[in-house]
Amino acid sequence: MGKVVLVTGVARQLGGRFVRRVQRDPGVDRVIAVDAVAPGHDLGDARFVRADIRQSALARILAEHAVDTVVHLDVSGKALGAGGRTTVKETNVIGTMQLLGACQKSPSVRRLVVKSSTSVYGSASRDPAVFTETTPPKSLPSGGFAKDAVEVEGYVRGFARRRPDVAVCVLRFANILGPRPDSPLADYLALPVLPTVFGYDPRLQFVHEDDVVDVLGIAASEPRRGTLNSGTFNIAGDGVLLLSQCSRRLGKPTVPVPLPAVTWVGSALRTIGMTDFSPEQIRLLTHGRVVSTVQMRETLGFRPKFTTAETFAEYARSQGPGLLPPETVGRAVDRLAELPLPGGAGPRERGAGAVETTDGAR
Repeated sequence: MGKVVLVTGVARQLGGRFVRRVQRDPGVDRVIAVDAVAPGHDLGDARFVRADIRQSALARILAEHAVDTVVHLDVSGKALGAGGRTTVKETNVIGTMQLLGACQKSPSVRRLVVKSSTSVYGSASRDPAVFTETTPPKSLPSGGFAKDAVEVEGYVRGFARRRPDVAVCVLRFANILGPRPDSPLADYLALPVLPTVFGYDPRLQFVHEDDVVDVLGIAASEPRRGTLNSGTFNIAGDGVLLLSQCSRRLGKPTVPVPLPAVTWVGSALRTIGMTDFSPEQIRLLTHGRVVSTVQMRETLGFRPKFTTAETFAEYARSQGPGLLPPETVGRAVDRLAELPLPGGAGPRERGAGAVETTDGAR
């Protein structure tokens, strides 16, 4: 790893965790932690610099500390503090432009890691079953964080062409969950009753907070033998979960809402401040999204410690019991599955309408 590492977005829990972790690397001399907001958590021995990445101060910071590795984590779908959607977009897009401009002028920068999202693929009815890193989206995201991520990656590709001497790694994370989640989807899952889109049961993938920190460390280091940590990689835990399985494991009832009325429900939830039920999240909860992680394993050389199901189980434990005990719900579903089908048919066989997941639950 480089001797001097600059990390943006350190006021968020994820940024703070990575700052504390990277300091344990014996090859790192200094860590410069940057954010516009003072963090409420410990950053260890890192030097905190209060700076807004939308401003031009980054070039001075890079030059002053001779930074050679930049880890850009200040790309998020959720505002920190009282900031709204406008602030988030400006930080994501304009902040990234300013950071890349400063990196382009800095002769000391040799490695750049950018946090992105699998939301760049969008969610549509004609999507492939599994997205690879080279699969073009059927319909580009039209707004929200997904569009921000698309624009950010576009600017990063331009930077890589202008500075071919810099090793650039873009990590497209699936939905990040864990004991301390900070995302719109986590806010949605924290609702006492989950509104769902009538007639749809989307497939979802998750990645654990611990795995996120670990893979960031790999991306920010010199590549290990037989691996390559330059390029774009999907990062997700093994397996998938249906939204219905998620609700049962949380012990929360669902309220199916006809698709035309979902927007009204989302607006109501945003108005009362319960969750940011944005159009992009509605599309995810309608069509779902699954990505391939072959390149993550074979090229980047990273194997997550947590599967999608295990990640969700960690999140569920942190939320406490829901309105409906999961065990009771599971037994009720099993009894329903054993009932004869209409027309005199026997009980539904396992596999006919059931979905097998990594942990064997239906």
